[in-house]
Amino acid sequence: MTDDPDLTRLRLDAEHGSPQALYRLATALVVRHRLDEACMLHRRAAEAGLANAQIEYARMLMFGVGTEADPEHAVEWLLRAESVGSPIAGYFLALIALGGMALPHDGRTNERLLAAIQADYPPALRAAAIHFGRRGNERDQALCLQLLERGAGRGDVVAARLLAERLARGEGCPAQPRAAQEILQQLAAHGVTRLPASTPPPPTLQAPIAPGTLALEEALQPLALTPRSSAPRVATVDGLLSADECRLLIATAQPALQRSQTIHPDTGEPMPHEQRTSSDSALDPIVEDLALRVVQLRMAHAAGVALPQAEHLTVLRYAPGEEYRPHRDYRPPGSLERDRPEAGNRLRTICVYLNAVEAGGETEFPVAGLRVAPLPGRAVIFDNLHADGRPDPDSLHAGLPVQRGEKWLATLWLRERPYRLF
Repeated sequence: MTDDPDLTRLRLDAEHGSPQALYRLATALVVRHRLDEACMLHRRAAEAGLANAQIEYARMLMFGVGTEADPEHAVEWLLRAESVGSPIAGYFLALIALGGMALPHDGRTNERLLAAIQADYPPALRAAAIHFGRRGNERDQALCLQLLERGAGRGDVVAARLLAERLARGEGCPAQPRAAQEILQQLAAHGVTRLPASTPPPPTLQAPIAPGTLALEEALQPLALTPRSSAPRVATVDGLLSADECRLLIATAQPALQRSQTIHPDTGEPMPHEQRTSSDSALDPIVEDLALRVVQLRMAHAAGVALPQAEHLTVLRYAPGEEYRPHRDYRPPGSLERDRPEAGNRLRTICVYLNAVEAGGETEFPVAGLRVAPLPGRAVIFDNLHADGRPDPDSLHAGLPVQRGEKWLATLWLRERPYRLF
């Protein structure tokens, strides 16, 4: 592949092995999708002691970009970068620790997030804002707005979108329609649209937390599920996700929506099918930030399953008339062979409705004679397998057609054993 003039110049700069020059060249190669070479150069700069390169090489190891995935090795590089004062390395260590595999829960998650906030790292500002926004007291609501403003000021488009919605709707402050409109107009100039309405009930904290306190472990608080059916086993919980969390998922998924597909029962290959007419975005792990990670931790915990057993989060959009006809989530044996068979089948599913649907869009369980209404923030949790691991045909369910408006839904399919590496 021929280098363009900018890349040629960067190569000349890197000939003498300067860590900074190697890092700049590697960064340019990533943009050009020349990942194997980029990974090698990031490693050289990392070995020379450049903290930014240590972080980027660690991220490539985390997600298997340009190299084999090796989260444990990634943790080693992040610890090296953190040891020389990088709060961004600490941020990624906090993200990894939430899974409890490649890095055990060491009690430093909140401390690491705080350091990244103090460094004005936009993903950390956003994660903390959403965290504080779940609480109803004035101090935490004010912190949420302040952190979103800081993130938006540093170019975080998602933070700007969340801030605009709060200002427009008077969430955590008196309504400020003019300020909201200014932000929305700036976003619209870059092709960013307004988010759909999402007003879940305020989350209930089982153990109150002192205002202004970072406590990501709040995601693991006990939850009161409402049983809806025993055969198949179905339960719901209202207010699992906050308005900010629902909007975060929609904003993250919107740019990457594609026609939804089903899995061929024999080959395991995805394919379009008339029974499923929605669009969706399966979130690539490399775009996963701490806020998204906490949302998934909360969902997995509500379903009673460890986060590493979750497949990648999928966010779906149903336009008027779109549906998912009756189906089952467990995978036929032939399809499992192509997708981490060691993780087993889909033990359980949790879906969370993300917006207010004008009409239609219920989740129906025909065998149980049950329909679950799509309320923002509400989760529906159901088993796909019997207790002995056999597929449960009674888990048949459907996403009924949306009659008016649109429906946004987040889904985690949870396997019998660990699916993720961290």
